[in-house]
Amino acid sequence: MNDPTREAAFALLVAVLERRETLTSALDALPAIPARDRAAAHLLAATVLRRLGTIDAALEPLLRKAPPQPVRQILRLGAAALLFLATPPHAAVSTAVAQARRRELAPFAGLVNAVLRRLATFGAEALAGLDEPRLDTPPWLWASWGPAARAIAVAHQTEAPLDLTLLPGRTAPPGGVMLPSGTLRFPPGTAPTALAGFAAGNFFVQDAAAALIVQLFGPLEGAEVVDLCAAPGGKTAQLVLAGARVTALERVAERQARLACNLARLGLAVTLVRADANAWGDEIAPARPCFDAVLLDAPCSATGTIRRHPEIAHLRRPQDLRALTAAQDRLLATACRLLRPGGRLIYAVCSLQPEEGPARVAAALERLPLRRAPLAAADLPFLPEALDAAGDLRTHPGIWAERGGMDGFFAARLIRL
Repeated sequence: MNDPTREAAFALLVAVLERRETLTSALDALPAIPARDRAAAHLLAATVLRRLGTIDAALEPLLRKAPPQPVRQILRLGAAALLFLATPPHAAVSTAVAQARRRELAPFAGLVNAVLRRLATFGAEALAGLDEPRLDTPPWLWASWGPAARAIAVAHQTEAPLDLTLLPGRTAPPGGVMLPSGTLRFPPGTAPTALAGFAAGNFFVQDAAAALIVQLFGPLEGAEVVDLCAAPGGKTAQLVLAGARVTALERVAERQARLACNLARLGLAVTLVRADANAWGDEIAPARPCFDAVLLDAPCSATGTIRRHPEIAHLRRPQDLRALTAAQDRLLATACRLLRPGGRLIYAVCSLQPEEGPARVAAALERLPLRRAPLAAADLPFLPEALDAAGDLRTHPGIWAERGGMDGFFAARLIRL
C-alpha cells in the first residue's frame, strides 16, 4: 500500500539533497495529496535536513558499505522517525521496508529492515557521545559563527515558533504569548490562517527579530520612505503603521503579487513598484534624491533563517558569498543615492555571516557619503544582548532560547552626509 507521507518526504529529500532545490519549491512541485499528509511529509523531510549529520553518524556503524542513494534516503527517513519524531518502531520500520519494495529496491529491503530494527533497539546508544549540534552544522558555517556557534546550532535542532505582529487596536488571537518586544508567539506548527482574525487582517506573520528592524529608524510619521526589497511585506506594513508614506519595490512578479495580497489583507496602502532596485535607483536618484529614509533588507544567504528553512545549511556554499556581497554593495550604493542629506538608511540581512553584515557596512562607510548612527540601549531596552560593540543589531537563534529563540539578523543604522 502506498504511503503518501513517506513518498512525498522522499521526493522532498531528493529535490533538496540531490537536485539542490529549496524545500519551498520542492513542496510546490509535489503532486496533490491531502493537506495532512503534505504537512507530515514536510515535517519528516525537514527533520532529516535539520538532523542530517546526527542521522548519518547513527546509521554509519550499522552499514558495512555505502548503500545506493535511494536506499540511503529511505534509511534517513526511517531514522528520523525513530530518533526524533517518536514514531512507534514497528510503524517506522515496516513503512520504510514497504517503501524500499515499492521503489523496486527489493534486494535492499532486508538491509533496511535490519538496520532500522537495530536502530530502534539501540537508538539511545547510537546517539550517546555524539556532538549532535556540531554534526548537524556544516563546518564552514560553524567556524564562521564564532563563540555563538553552539548556541545557534542547538537552536537549529528544533522547529521555529510562529511569530505575529498585531495591528494597533486589533484583538490578539487566543493562545499566544506576548514577548517583551511586543511580538505575539505561538508554538511551532501553528497555522496562521487558522487563527482568529487572520482574514480580518488583524495581524501578519513576522519573526521577533525581523520585527525589530523598522523600529531602528525611530520616528517616521509623515516621512517619505522607500523599501527597496519589500516582499513579503512585513516590514513594509510596519513602515505604513509608523505613519510613513511608503514606496515598495519588488523585482519578481510572483513576489510582488504576494506583497500586494498581504498588504490588501491588512488594509494598508503603499505605492507598489515592480522594478529592479538598482535600475530604478539609477533612474530616480539623479532627479529625486530626497527620500527621508530607505529600508534595505537585502537579499542574502539567509543563514539566519535555518530554523525555518533547514535546507539552507545544505544548499549554501562559502563561494556563494562572493556574488551576494557584491550585490549588497551595489544596493547600498543605490540606497545612499536615494537619500536626502541627513536621511536615514537601515541596512539589514537575515544572515549570520559576518561578510554580509559588519563587513558590508565597513565597506560602505569607506566609499559612500554615509556615517554610522550607533544604536543605544534605549533603542532596544528589552534586548541589550543584541547590540554589538559598534552599535549595530546582531540577533541569532540562541538569543531568548528559553522563549523559543529568534531568527538571525544583522542591521545597521546609517545617515547620509
